[in-house]
Amino acid sequence: MFKDNIKLEELSKFGQNSMQGHLGIEFLELGTDYIKARMPVDHRTKQPFGILHGGASVALAETLGSLASAATVDLSKKACVGLEINANHIRSVSDGFVYAVARPFHIGSSTQVWEIKITDEKDRLVCVSRITMMVIDKK
Repeated sequence: MFKDNIKLEELSKFGQNSMQGHLGIEFLELGTDYIKARMPVDHRTKQPFGILHGGASVALAETLGSLASAATVDLSKKACVGLEINANHIRSVSDGFVYAVARPFHIGSSTQVWEIKITDEKDRLVCVSRITMMVIDKK
């Protein structure tokens, strides 16, 4: 499913100077049909009440879904852009790391749909998100 030339180290380096780097998102695993990353729950990702900000969870989910989508196409000819994202916040987290795994529901020639599950360090569900990506021709 993913292009053969995609490397885990490249995914982590790709976003160092973007929100991915600012939030401390690190890629951990690249499987045949999933990507796994983690994000710290710290001053960058907490809301004023001391728990993980829902927007940080959505940023983590969108980072994984977007890069997973891009890893399935020829980036010299195509680009993947987000159409819609939603998230259900299930449990709060106040410290440590959260882990996210993106898996595809649908990989089409013009659209893709990815599910991203975010868990805490005890593998309890924190957030579940779904992103729809549009695959477009590069100009």
